[in-house]
Amino acid sequence: MDDADRAILAFESEHFQHPGTKERLIRERFGLSATRYYQQLNRLLDDPAALAENPALVHRLLRLRRRSG
Repeated sequence: MDDADRAILAFESEHFQHPGTKERLIRERFGLSATRYYQQLNRLLDDPAALAENPALVHRLLRLRRRSG
């Protein structure tokens, strides 16, 4: 897991109250489209290193992914 992966996990820990804010910040902070960002995030959720880095966040996001999938 590199610094970019850690930054994505940290970003997912933030809370966004206004629609569109998260997508705008994804482009500003990471230079990625929202689609590409979520592809990378989903890859991270399957990475044991991400689970070791932030188990509570990864488990929460996995639960959300299972519900929507």
